[in-house]
Amino acid sequence: MHALKNALVSVWHRADAGLLLAGVAGLLAACGQSAAPPAAGAGQAPPPAQVGVVTVSSSTVGLVTELPGRTEASRVAQVRARVAGILVSQQFREGSEVRANQTLFQIDAAPYKATLASAQASLARAEANLTSAQAQAERYKPLAAAHAISDQDLISAVAAQKLAEADVAAAKAAIQSAQINVGYATVTTPISGRIGRALVTEGALVGQGEATQLALVQQINPMYINFTQPVADVLRLRTAIANGTLKTAGGPESAQVRIVLDDGSVYPMAGKLLFSDLSVDPTSGQITLRAEVPNPKGVLLPGMYVRAQLQQAAVGGAYLLPQQAVLRTQQGDSVKVVGADGMVETRPIKVGNGKDGQWVVLSGLKDGEQVVVDGFQKMMGKAPVKPVPWTPAGSAPAAAPAASAAAKS
Repeated sequence: MHALKNALVSVWHRADAGLLLAGVAGLLAACGQSAAPPAAGAGQAPPPAQVGVVTVSSSTVGLVTELPGRTEASRVAQVRARVAGILVSQQFREGSEVRANQTLFQIDAAPYKATLASAQASLARAEANLTSAQAQAERYKPLAAAHAISDQDLISAVAAQKLAEADVAAAKAAIQSAQINVGYATVTTPISGRIGRALVTEGALVGQGEATQLALVQQINPMYINFTQPVADVLRLRTAIANGTLKTAGGPESAQVRIVLDDGSVYPMAGKLLFSDLSVDPTSGQITLRAEVPNPKGVLLPGMYVRAQLQQAAVGGAYLLPQQAVLRTQQGDSVKVVGADGMVETRPIKVGNGKDGQWVVLSGLKDGEQVVVDGFQKMMGKAPVKPVPWTPAGSAPAAAPAASAAAKS
């Protein structure tokens, strides 16, 4: 009887344990169902598209005009033979740098040295005659005063003295002329610069009947840039400055010029505007301007085609925008502006000239507005967007705060 009782108690405890386990399992199942994520497509909105923006602020922006031009040596000297003779030597290396008064060619000077010696002999003879004439005139003066000789004799003696003095002066001039010709036989360069190829060779007869050109020396540091601008643009610019739309960029001394080479690269050294011509070319209707650019390494060569970027005026209250932010169509120019609510608005703008790869926006924007530069393909209809600062290509993006904190930890 006691054994049967113990068996019934054991069965009762096992039944209670089973019920307890079943209840716990049901409770866990209910919790699992309530914590399960909702199924996809249950109506939740997608996150806003992320677009790169720039926050604009107005400033005074210089308007840059790009004009075509050509380089020209600042000084050019045509080295010519100034006396006739046979060229006996060339004393420079073609294409090298030469200094002022450096000897370039030697012409046979023997005939001119002989002429110089003859002129010196003539001077000696004239000086001897002058000495005799002076002595005779001095001797005749007291005799004429004592009436020992006639007045005509004294006049003849004085005239002979003056004639001898004239002969001496003529002989000295002949010597000077002969010395000049001897000096011209040694051909030098009048300026420092770079010399080109020799136009004659040793043994050639030069200077016979004309001043034969022997070589060309060009000074290319600094270099001149000659470029032209349509007179209509000049008049329009002056009108805008006169009515206050634009501000003058200063006189020639303050106007800087940047040079863009034929391959599209920008010459590293800035130049300055020297002058603008006072007359208009009647055939083209353009005004010629000239700039001076340092050229210490000889990168610029005479005759090169270049483009000159010249700042002639400045506009106040303008904005600089990356060119990819501006949509240019036949209907006009516009940009995408992100509002405070994250919605995107198409804003018409007025665009001026370009500067350093950016557009100068003259009107249509306000300070502090965010203009979309990147991520246009992510914008869908009228959905809001998430603006983030735009980073130009090639620049290191700013590290996110969370990433920075993780790196520190």
